[in-house]
Amino acid sequence: MIVRLMGEGQFDVDDEVAKGLNDLDEQAAQAVEAGDEERLSELLRRMTEAVRMNGARIPDEHLDPSDTIIPPDDLSLEEARRLFEDEGLIPDLPRA
Repeated sequence: MIVRLMGEGQFDVDDEVAKGLNDLDEQAAQAVEAGDEERLSELLRRMTEAVRMNGARIPDEHLDPSDTIIPPDDLSLEEARRLFEDEGLIPDLPRA
């Protein structure tokens, strides 16, 4: 899966990392629903760190589309509500 970290670039992550991101995404959606901006920021930081630590940076000259975009951890609740209107930041992974 190709993940874009807003302001940093794209990273290629494997399926295990993608599953972890999906779990964090679900928790972030719950934080948005609960109006918990502090928890949302923490989860976005964890998502970003997981991608940085476990993903392979894709050179900037490659223009492949991103499968998902992780916003910065200073995202406001209002902005997050707009992003989470559909299915969250991370598309659901196909069931095996």
